[in-house]
Amino acid sequence: MQKQNVRVTEVDSRKLQALIDGALRWDNGDASNLERLEDHLHTADVIPPSQIGHDVVTMGSDVLLTDLDSDEKFRFQVVFPLAANTAARKFSVLAPLGMAVLGRKVGEEFTWEVPSGVRRLRVDDLLDQPERDGRDLSIEPMSPTEWRRA
Repeated sequence: MQKQNVRVTEVDSRKLQALIDGALRWDNGDASNLERLEDHLHTADVIPPSQIGHDVVTMGSDVLLTDLDSDEKFRFQVVFPLAANTAARKFSVLAPLGMAVLGRKVGEEFTWEVPSGVRRLRVDDLLDQPERDGRDLSIEPMSPTEWRRA
């Protein structure tokens, strides 16, 4: 995994840390992914939502990526685990690709470890970014207890 300067909004950082803290207390099934996300957040620059670049992937962003080795293109939205739905192209931030793109800028190339090995990726475009588009994502995600009831 390549360590690069990623950027996250204060709102995303707070919600993701709450997700990590709650999930680690209630469910260890995703413990390694949660720890990896926490490491990703600890290396990130935390920025007020109004100051995040319009070309930075945030929670809720619709992203277009290219695998630089296969030239395959991927389009998906980065979401919280409960909203994940691969058929609808909504990838959890706990999934390797969802985590990998969080905080990256359009045009940025990076490597990331996925279950099948290491991938070289590039963020080609942000088709939608909540902050850029003026949407308020300040609502807190569900707690692990609420996930179990859903």
